[in-house]
Amino acid sequence: MPAKRPPPRHAARRPAPRKPRTRKPTGKRRSFVWRYRRLLFLLGLLVFTGLAGAGYLLVRVPLPPEKMQAQTSFLTDADGDRLALLTSDTNRVNVKLADVPPVVIDAVLATEDKNFFDHSGLDPFGVLRATVADLRGSASLQGGSTITQQYVKNVYLGSDRTLARKVKEAALAVKVERKLDKQVILERYLNTIYFGRGAYGVQAASRAYFGKDVGALDLREAAYLAGLIRAPVGADALKNPKLAARRRDSTLRSMERARSITREEREAVAAMPVESYVIPKDEAEPTFALPDKGTQYFVEYVRRQLVAKYGEATVLGGGLRVKTSLDLDMQAAAYDAVYGFLNRKDDPAGALVAIDDNGFVRAMVGGKDWTQSQVNLALGSDGGGSGRQPGSTFKPFVLAEAVRQGFSVQSSLPAPAEIVFPKANQGRDYPVGNYEDQDFGGSLNLIDATKSSVNTVYAQLIDVVGPQKVADLAHQAGVESDLEPGLSLTLGTSEVSVLEMASSYTTFANRGERVPPTVILEVTTADGRVLERARPERTKVLERRHADIVTYCLRQVVEGGSGTGAQFGKPLAGKTGTTDDFGDAWFVGYTPKLTAAVWMGYPEGNSRKMLNVRGRKVNGGSFPTTIFKRFMEKATAGMDTGSFPNVTSFGGKTLKPSSRAVIPTTTTTTSSTVPDQAPTTTTAPGGKAATTTTTTKPAGAATTTSSTTTTTKPPPTTSTTKKDADT
Repeated sequence: MPAKRPPPRHAARRPAPRKPRTRKPTGKRRSFVWRYRRLLFLLGLLVFTGLAGAGYLLVRVPLPPEKMQAQTSFLTDADGDRLALLTSDTNRVNVKLADVPPVVIDAVLATEDKNFFDHSGLDPFGVLRATVADLRGSASLQGGSTITQQYVKNVYLGSDRTLARKVKEAALAVKVERKLDKQVILERYLNTIYFGRGAYGVQAASRAYFGKDVGALDLREAAYLAGLIRAPVGADALKNPKLAARRRDSTLRSMERARSITREEREAVAAMPVESYVIPKDEAEPTFALPDKGTQYFVEYVRRQLVAKYGEATVLGGGLRVKTSLDLDMQAAAYDAVYGFLNRKDDPAGALVAIDDNGFVRAMVGGKDWTQSQVNLALGSDGGGSGRQPGSTFKPFVLAEAVRQGFSVQSSLPAPAEIVFPKANQGRDYPVGNYEDQDFGGSLNLIDATKSSVNTVYAQLIDVVGPQKVADLAHQAGVESDLEPGLSLTLGTSEVSVLEMASSYTTFANRGERVPPTVILEVTTADGRVLERARPERTKVLERRHADIVTYCLRQVVEGGSGTGAQFGKPLAGKTGTTDDFGDAWFVGYTPKLTAAVWMGYPEGNSRKMLNVRGRKVNGGSFPTTIFKRFMEKATAGMDTGSFPNVTSFGGKTLKPSSRAVIPTTTTTTSSTVPDQAPTTTTAPGGKAATTTTTTKPAGAATTTSSTTTTTKPPPTTSTTKKDADT
């Protein structure tokens, strides 16, 4: 048998086969943490990083200054009643939290942040709740942001939808919570949120939807407003009542769950149609009080003064509180006196300004309808139109200057129908005539000449005392318009405004003390800081005894002269005025406590005359005195208007006639062209402009014949068959 061969040396020894392993049962699976340990580690890292980032923001990111929140400015009348709103596109009125009813606070908290008083600015559970509600399609209105976060977004950050903004919002919310008390945060939030209709904050919203202040809201109104916060535009009850009702009802359910209302209260409100108690936008918050009484003209005048002082941004968005001088009762009486009387289709326009003894403008009628014309006829050129010639209402300034210069009002001057000043009109003769050729049969003293508004006497008077000095006195008394210092100034040919005439006559009422017209009594900020307060400054223009003499003469006008139609049962002084061809008609009168100026005419100017208004020519003694009387009867009802001082002695120097005035003995048609003035302001009644003088006499001589006249005149004290222009 052959021997066995040994295995090759290079052959590898194979290991013995192993038995398969079997796991011994342990009785449990590995833990969730173990299985997702890598994912959880990553999430933990992210959370740590987020917390670290939040901590960094809390430490490093400063709380930025609050964005300026525009607020509506308010105008009130002198009694503090609301007159007008001054706003741009943002209607916001801040209120104290104490002025907000608890039911409103409960509704907002239940809808927006029921844990507001428990968290520190962030509410993770609220975010989770909102997320789950969104996934389930719940109708709940509650969002993930806290009230503090919403406040931060509105005031500090804006509405950008970015992750960085959300992180910063959260950090700033915590900072705000650390800095401000919860009550302060809630108050500021309620004043910043938008409710639609241009209304920001609960006060503006309350006015916009219900026409009442927030303090008067009840449950149904509070629930409605709270339901608007998330998306106000689409949930307006008058645009989408179904959506508005769903929002309101959701708020009510949240309030019931929070136990701030009962089930019965919820069901009672839910049964009401939401559109039944939300008022239309155009009825909610009127911009003007008494817009049908012309308050818009006064408000615009005040607004312009405020803008000039504080700037438009502050006036329209600074939340100013402005108390004005306007008396709403007097304003209504003034408007009714003017346009309750001038109520026919073809009637001229009218304007009225009333000023008290402190210079406060109590009423201003600048036009009939603001929606048709924004030209304020009471302000002249400052109101967007033009000034108007005052006619004979300017004569008291000539009289006052004569008295100031020491002349006696008992002095007499010739009172012919016509008088001529040779070469006084740019080298040509300047004739002045009385209305309808009235010749007063010799001379008149200044008292009677004022009473009868005698042009020929007053033309001599201004020539003696000096036109420039008269112009200076009128400026000191309150006329701010430019005055042409010529002889025609005594006839009222320089244009002025109704406000100026009322203000300057107040100087006579105040016994020679000038008080500038004031329309703004006080301006404060929204938080009550006083910016200005009216302190009328009085300037002495005339001695008291001089002003009293002027008043005495003007009292004769209303007691037996051209202004008798203005009498209303209380002490009164005043003067009528009518311009050439009846283009303008005036009456300016005063008691010791209240002055009013009335003007009538056509807005287009002297190109249109009042020659046939209700079948008659309009002069100062006709319709203007009637309007004045209608106003004063109501404005002074129950008022002690005071009494004028007694004048027991006139004194003074005797006035001599003008040395250059001559009296024509024979004339043809005459008119009063105005020296140094455009001829369009001085044509005589009838439009004639030619004058032929054949023979003249010195002013001190007697006269027998004359022709026509120029401006305004009252009825003569002597008997005559001709009517005076101011009658």
